Amino acid sequence: MTRSYVRKLSTILLDAVTDKDPLVQEQVCSALCALGESQPQEALSACEEHLRQNEKLAHPYRTMVLRAMETVVSTHISELDKATARAVILLAFSEMTKARDLVCDWQQAASDVLVAVGTRFVSSVMEELLHGLQPGVLPHYFVVRTLANLSVSNVFGTVPFLTSILGTMLPMLAAAKHDTMRGVFCYALQHFSESTLEYLANLDQAPDPTVRKDAFASDISNAYDILFHQWLPSREAKLRLAVVEALGPMSHLLPSEKLEEQLPKLLPGILALYKKHAETCHVSKSLGQILEAAVSVGSRTLEVQLDSLMAALHAQICVPVESASPLVLNNQKEVLRCFTELATCSPDRLLAFLLPKLDSGSERTRVGSLQVLRHIINSAAAQMEVKKPFILSSMKPTLLDTNSKVKRAVVQVISAMAHHGYLEQPGGEAMIQYLVQQCALPPETEPQKPGPDGEELPADSVRAVSVRTLYLVSTTVDRMSDVLWPHLLQFLTPVRYTGALTPLCRSLVHLARKRQEAGPGALLIKYDGHVTLPSPYAIATRLLAVSSNPYLGDGRGAASLGLLNILHRDIHPLLGQRWATTIPLLLEYLDEHTEKTLSQKEWEEKLLVFLRDTLAVVSDNTWVCQLSLEMCKQLPCYNGTPQEKNFLYKCVGTALGAASSKDVVRKHLQELLESARYQEEAEREGLACCFGICAVSHLDDTLAQLENFVRSDVFRKSIGIFNIFKDRSENEVEKVKGTLMLCYGHVAARAPRELLLARAESDVLRNVFRCFSTKDPALKLCLVQSVCMICQAICSSAQASSFHFSRKAELVAQMMEFIKAEPPDSLRSPIRKKAMLACTFLVNLEPALDEQERTDMIHSCLHSVMAVLPEPEGEDGSQESLYPDTMHALEDLLTSLLRRNMTPQGLQTMVEHLSPWIKSPRGHERVRAMGVSACLLQSFLEHLHVSALVPFHNLGLLVGLFSPRCVDLWPATRQEAVSCVYSLLYLQLGYEGFSRDYRDDVAEQLLTLKDGLVHPDPAILFHTCHSIAQIIAKRLPPDQLISLLLTLFESLGDPDKNCSRAATVIINCLLKERGNLLLEKVPEIVSVLRSKLQETPEEHVLRAAQHSVCLLAAQHCEAVVSSLLGSPLPLDSHTCTLWRALASDPDLPAQVLGLLLQKMSKDVPFKESRAFLLSSSPDRVATLLPLAATCALSEVMSVPASAPAVLELYPQLFVTLLLRVGCTLGVQLPRSLQAKERRATGSGLASRTLEPCSSAVGALQLALVRGGSEEVVQRVELERGWESLRTSVGHEEGVARLASAMAKFAGPRLPLVMKGLVSTQSSVYEIQRVTSTAFLAELLSSNVVNDLMLLESLLDNLVARQKDTCASVRRLALRGLANVASGSPNKVRARGPQLLTSMIGGLDDRDDPQSLVALEAMAGLVKLLDLVEPDDLRPVLLHVAIRIRPFFDSEKMEFRSASIRLFGHLNKACHGDCEDVFVEQVVGGLAPLLLHLQDPQAPVASACKFALRMCGPNLECEELTAAFQKHLQEGRGLHFGEFLNTTCKHLMCHFPDLLGRLVSTSLFYFKSCWEDIRAAAPMLTGFLVLHVEPELRPQVDLDHLTAALQLLLKDPAPAVRMKAAETLGRLVKFA
Repeated sequence: MTRSYVRKLSTILLDAVTDKDPLVQEQVCSALCALGESQPQEALSACEEHLRQNEKLAHPYRTMVLRAMETVVSTHISELDKATARAVILLAFSEMTKARDLVCDWQQAASDVLVAVGTRFVSSVMEELLHGLQPGVLPHYFVVRTLANLSVSNVFGTVPFLTSILGTMLPMLAAAKHDTMRGVFCYALQHFSESTLEYLANLDQAPDPTVRKDAFASDISNAYDILFHQWLPSREAKLRLAVVEALGPMSHLLPSEKLEEQLPKLLPGILALYKKHAETCHVSKSLGQILEAAVSVGSRTLEVQLDSLMAALHAQICVPVESASPLVLNNQKEVLRCFTELATCSPDRLLAFLLPKLDSGSERTRVGSLQVLRHIINSAAAQMEVKKPFILSSMKPTLLDTNSKVKRAVVQVISAMAHHGYLEQPGGEAMIQYLVQQCALPPETEPQKPGPDGEELPADSVRAVSVRTLYLVSTTVDRMSDVLWPHLLQFLTPVRYTGALTPLCRSLVHLARKRQEAGPGALLIKYDGHVTLPSPYAIATRLLAVSSNPYLGDGRGAASLGLLNILHRDIHPLLGQRWATTIPLLLEYLDEHTEKTLSQKEWEEKLLVFLRDTLAVVSDNTWVCQLSLEMCKQLPCYNGTPQEKNFLYKCVGTALGAASSKDVVRKHLQELLESARYQEEAEREGLACCFGICAVSHLDDTLAQLENFVRSDVFRKSIGIFNIFKDRSENEVEKVKGTLMLCYGHVAARAPRELLLARAESDVLRNVFRCFSTKDPALKLCLVQSVCMICQAICSSAQASSFHFSRKAELVAQMMEFIKAEPPDSLRSPIRKKAMLACTFLVNLEPALDEQERTDMIHSCLHSVMAVLPEPEGEDGSQESLYPDTMHALEDLLTSLLRRNMTPQGLQTMVEHLSPWIKSPRGHERVRAMGVSACLLQSFLEHLHVSALVPFHNLGLLVGLFSPRCVDLWPATRQEAVSCVYSLLYLQLGYEGFSRDYRDDVAEQLLTLKDGLVHPDPAILFHTCHSIAQIIAKRLPPDQLISLLLTLFESLGDPDKNCSRAATVIINCLLKERGNLLLEKVPEIVSVLRSKLQETPEEHVLRAAQHSVCLLAAQHCEAVVSSLLGSPLPLDSHTCTLWRALASDPDLPAQVLGLLLQKMSKDVPFKESRAFLLSSSPDRVATLLPLAATCALSEVMSVPASAPAVLELYPQLFVTLLLRVGCTLGVQLPRSLQAKERRATGSGLASRTLEPCSSAVGALQLALVRGGSEEVVQRVELERGWESLRTSVGHEEGVARLASAMAKFAGPRLPLVMKGLVSTQSSVYEIQRVTSTAFLAELLSSNVVNDLMLLESLLDNLVARQKDTCASVRRLALRGLANVASGSPNKVRARGPQLLTSMIGGLDDRDDPQSLVALEAMAGLVKLLDLVEPDDLRPVLLHVAIRIRPFFDSEKMEFRSASIRLFGHLNKACHGDCEDVFVEQVVGGLAPLLLHLQDPQAPVASACKFALRMCGPNLECEELTAAFQKHLQEGRGLHFGEFLNTTCKHLMCHFPDLLGRLVSTSLFYFKSCWEDIRAAAPMLTGFLVLHVEPELRPQVDLDHLTAALQLLLKDPAPAVRMKAAETLGRLVKFA
């Protein structure tokens, strides 16, 4: 049976090999291999028999079978007996040689089988192969190839046969005429030679250690003659390559004299192939082997061939390498290997050839030569040892090469030299210097010269390679420490090496640390004999200067500071302890920032503090003077980097400030003034900063040097020097003057305040004005900046209040002149900003300005700034900041002026100046004016001091000016307006006597409203405006009300319509809140507004007249309502306005709403047309009266004032409108209204659409909102319930969402609402019964009905609904009964029998052809099972399980999901108390549940996961339960194969008797309509078989199962066929 069954399985699988799908074919082969795993001999026999019996089977399928056989043989070679091996060998040999023509895949597969068998049965394989190798007859191609491959796979078994094989094969070489046969002979000779060499290399492990190389010499020599002399000249490229590949290993087996004899011919012959083949890797590899053989025998003839060899190999190394071509890369490696052999035998000749190539005109030649040089330096170190000086000297010309590829190659050579001691030789310094030069190349602008063919450079640039090389050489090559230290220090200070500073510093830090470890406490820099090393002062200056731009050059700031820290002892012996603390803090600061976040000003200040601290610690005048001298010397080095030079000037000033020698200070200051490059702006600023810093300690000397320079004839000399270029000389003079003025400004700003006042006018300002003599803008800016700094310094002095500034008027006039000269519509320079800042400080100095001067100053500055056009987009950073800075300067100036007159009148005067700009038609001017106003008011408030209770008499005027701006078109203006009102209210409180820190709750509300003004929505803006008006009304004194109103009435004509509307809002609010104070004014105001109604006035005026309608309705409410209901539909805006007006009076809305409800109930909701009566398609038309009443209800309830009335009629409104929504589903408008709507839409006059259902939904929403149930509306909206409510499909869901929201947020309303809905249960309209039942059913899901004592009556009502003629009502009644489980779970036990009876009745409902009632019953049982009494559940458990079982395989996803999930809950309900009869149901459902895990619908798969987790405990198997819990968690992905394997393992371990039942159930699913389940069914069977014991085979009808699987092999889905084949392979277990 075993043999026959395995044979049967194999036959089935072999028949399936011809499947068209490659994946199925692969799986079939895997299954065959699986059979072979269990019964290798039987499987191989079956394959052998199949191939013999099916001679016509196409060779691709024969190939697959042979590959399967090869897999089985390879893994089970030790289990094969000789007979099977013999049969396999015969078959494979037959398959391989059956066709004389080459069919590579097929014959190769057969050859692989022979090679696999040959690993053990080499004699049998060799015997068969030798039958195919008969003397005088050309063998089959694959006989030779198989012999070659066998010699490699079984070296020790094959080499002893090689002498006889070669003896038979060699005579055939001459007879081989076709290139294919010649190629395979070459292939064989190559592998035979390689096998022989391996055998000889491992003689100690060989079975016959007597084998010698000489035994093969003769045959290999003869073969060589044919290959080289006859076949190598062939025109066929493939043959030539095959010959070359063979000659390489053969050369090692040739007799030495033969090799020596043939080298003069062999080497040229091989080299000639370079010209014939594009892919030369094999040629180079063979050449390397030949050279290795020649060198090993000490060939003398090799010397003669060296020139041609080197030339050819060099040409190969110069071929451009493409990174994507591994053949070219491999060729380069082999060529370099050849050069290693040449370097070993003749280093002098090689260098003599190679080094002159470095001067070649070809880039590739130079790069290739350098590549070879680097290689031989590394690979032939012993031979190159004595050549080091020669190589170094030969490299010097190459260092001048500018080609990037050459540079990169040179750097790589230098790296190799460093590892082998070259750089320690004379001339090594040049290599190091070259390496540093490449590190200094610019990162992005590095010069690149593409090659002649335009190849692109590799990703790594020369600089990147050089930086990496320098660091690696410094840190990993120990012998380089003494070479690089202190030599690298000399590259720190030259400017041309600036780009290399970061890598230099990092390498120097590493080298210095090694020195410190070797000799702690000693100086690191020894100046003996190193005259080129920079001094400590030069090092400190250089590293400090470049640190000012810390992120440049890969972070040179941190690198420089790190080096400075480690060299502290060499800089000065006293600095170690202090720098150990300060430098890490600087480095930490750099780590915390990036180039974008770092403040340059703060960073430079930290460095200057560090410098001052260093100078203080040293406290040595000689050292300080020496440092300052070095700083001055290095200044010209930074001409190309203005920022660093500017910083170095500051360092010079700091150092001079610390120097105690006045002569040195004067000398350096004089030199700085004489040598400065005044044309550079950054240098002018730096020089001025230098003088300012120096003046802190040397004020007299600084002023004296400036005075001397001003008095000198430098200006006149400049003109003389540049007499030929007069324009240029004048420009130069102006720059010098500007610089001197800046110097005086910085000196004043930093000078000690106690010394400044006495010299401000005599020594400082006098000389500043001496320098100013032109209208040049740059010079004006220097003057303004200098005056600003001087005035600021004077103001900050403690004696400023007593200082009489005699030149104040002159300076103010000068500043005003500058401001007026600026263009009023554009902002291009900071002159006016600086001038206003200067005026700000001047205002505070005595003598005070008179009134006219103040007025002129305010007027000039406002006109100069306010009218400037808005800043253009895309400006650079400095220009962009100029706009806000100028505005801040204006604010500071006006604030200064206001503080000189802190009275209401002074404030009024300032606002009067701003008033034209506040009302400007240009938005940017209003924004600026409001911003300035807010600033002034805030300042006034902060500095307010009220000595007596006085009235703020102009409060109303100011509030009236600012408050309408709270809805300005510009958001910034709106916010500033609120700020102004806020400040005014607090000013009023201050004048009333409240303390400054008092906080008024009402006024503080303005701040919360301020943020809302950013929103562009007009409704929000005017709502906020109203809130602001209320706050103003609460805090405005009565005597200010009239002035405020008059001001606001004037604002009604504001050109900004928003502000006009805002004035109306504020007026109305004031009249409402404070109208009792203006009783005599009310009739006049109301009369004006009512007259506007007939003239179609502005909207905000219309609102004022609406109360007239309320007066009319108060007397004739019913008549008004009836008249308005007669208005044509849809309602126009005028009618809507009147309806909304009715809700404004608190006595009217209740009457109006009651009348509208009556009108709605008088008529039927719709009429059915004749077409509807005659056909099944609905055609319902809305009746007019209920439709009009619905629209009117919406308009009335849209007014917030209707809320009390809505609350009063809440139940009636809710029930009526909810049922109205149901009755209007799918209802159409009357034809007359449809035509009217179409005309209105076409003309663009329609104000709103009129759709019956949407109107009803809108009215219901308004009723809820006005009834205080906003949360209900929001919740339903959030759940998209309103959209569902409008559609026939989603109506029930929408009603349920509404009921749920009502239960949560409007519980107290439910008793009366429920009463109203219950009364409609007998309605003749089916849709009303459905709507009311859906609402009541959903209520039961909330506990609120139990809290309100409504549960019992509601349950009884729904139980009664089960007899309704409408299936939807019955279904919804079941849903409601099930909802008790979630709403009132504690009531389920008491009602358990009744609820279960209802659900089971639903399961058995026969009047519902779609079984939707049954589906609802299943969902209901899921909710109830956990809560009913076990005794109530037990009698129905089996009935339910049997009843739902057919739904497991329903075509509808909902039924599958619900039934399976219910099955899981049934299992859960009887955990620990499961009767045997129910366990049978569990077992019966196990296979379907496992298979439906692969259901195409995710909810079904999820239900299966749950059901299986619940089934586990009832099976009483802990391992199975644990597996279900582990793999079937919700939300986690399922690896179905792994899970099914684990499950079947436990099932067969604990329930082996279920095998037959499970297999028969899975057979049912072999015919499933779902592909995934059809694929899962054989998987289940296969895993069951995999884990079951063989003795349980009788449980399975193998013939039936095999036939079914065989049928599945023809399934249209490839995945199914794959799983069938896999399972067939597993059935071998039953064999």
